[in-house]
Amino acid sequence: MNTVVQQRRRNFTYGDYRHWPEDERWELIDGEAFNMSPAPSRQHQDVVVEMLRQTANFLQGKPCRPYVAPFDVRLPKAGEADDAVNTVVQPDLAVVCDAAKLDQAGCRGAPDWVVEVISPHTAAKDHVRKRELYERHGVKEYWLVHPLDRVVTRYVLANGRYAQPLIEEAVGRTAVACLPGLEIDWEFLNPPDDTRPGPAG
Repeated sequence: MNTVVQQRRRNFTYGDYRHWPEDERWELIDGEAFNMSPAPSRQHQDVVVEMLRQTANFLQGKPCRPYVAPFDVRLPKAGEADDAVNTVVQPDLAVVCDAAKLDQAGCRGAPDWVVEVISPHTAAKDHVRKRELYERHGVKEYWLVHPLDRVVTRYVLANGRYAQPLIEEAVGRTAVACLPGLEIDWEFLNPPDDTRPGPAG
């Protein structure tokens, strides 16, 4: 697979993607393949797990469902057959409220809320390519969480376009506009005070 991607960067489809080795993780954006290795950092995973926990607790008994990567989200053009789809992404966190979009392969169509936790090797793709992609396919709300800087950038869809980004410190609580009542509590980003004196000598 690696050799093929090096030779031909575009025009891959979900039909190709389904036959790639299961121990490799890739995303397709408009037919271009992006290798998702190396594995995310521990801090990245801590953020994803905590955001999933808070979201899943809030959604208990509600129709919306949260998913974390690896979870394939296919973003087809209107009427496009699965094998012809050339965009398949694996958001760090995705919430899907329309059960008709869910199948055994993952999600076909835009989730309602998508979160990407920024890593150095994904920052440009997440801020530019994925922002444009999620806007085009109608993702209602897109968050980019910067754990090192403790900043969250939020895009909310209005009339088919993302409004100006809301860039805020990840402190206190931040409401999810498309899921009224859900607020992410950022307390987990504040490490415990580790300045306690050591044992007396």
